[in-house]
Order: sequence, then C-alpha cells, then structure tokens
Amino acid sequence: MNFPLHVEIVGRYLAIQWNDQSESLIALEKLRKNCPCALCQGESTILSRAKSPSLSYGPKSMELKETRIIGNYGLQCFWADGHQTGIYPFSLLYELGKESS
Repeated sequence: MNFPLHVEIVGRYLAIQWNDQSESLIALEKLRKNCPCALCQGESTILSRAKSPSLSYGPKSMELKETRIIGNYGLQCFWADGHQTGIYPFSLLYELGKESS
C-alpha cells in the first residue's frame, strides 16, 4: 500500500511524495471536486445512493489551508471556505496523482 512520506501545499497544487519514491502533483480544483465526503458525493443506503444537491463553489472553495494525516489510511483537507469533512483515502490520492501526470 502506498502512503505519503511528505505532503505540501504548493501554490494551486498538492504535492505528495510517496513511500514508493513516486511523486504526485494534484491541482487543488481537481482535489476539491473529488472530495469523497457524503455532502459532495451523496450518501449510500442499502437500497440506493442519494444524490447530493448541485454543489456551487465560491472564491475560497479551491484554496487549501491545511492538511492532516488521519491514521494510516487518509488525508483530511481543510479548505478556506470551511469545508473539512472529506477524508481522502491514500488510494484515491495516488490515483488522482497518476491521472495528473
């Protein structure tokens, strides 16, 4: 399993150095629009998946203020507009980084 050795906000990007020595540079807009939280992605129930309402982003929505490693599985992002409920699994971040390269 890949996990980050170093995470840094660099301008409009999130830079991650992985334990396999690869690096990812993910645009903050792409990161925000792939937020895995229930508000952004909708919630699943046993019978269906409830769609989230259309999201609108303001000027601070794509501004990442801070990140925090959560356990050994994910990264929590703290956005300037107050959004902070999404915990991005390392596997998702790794895939987003591969798509950006």
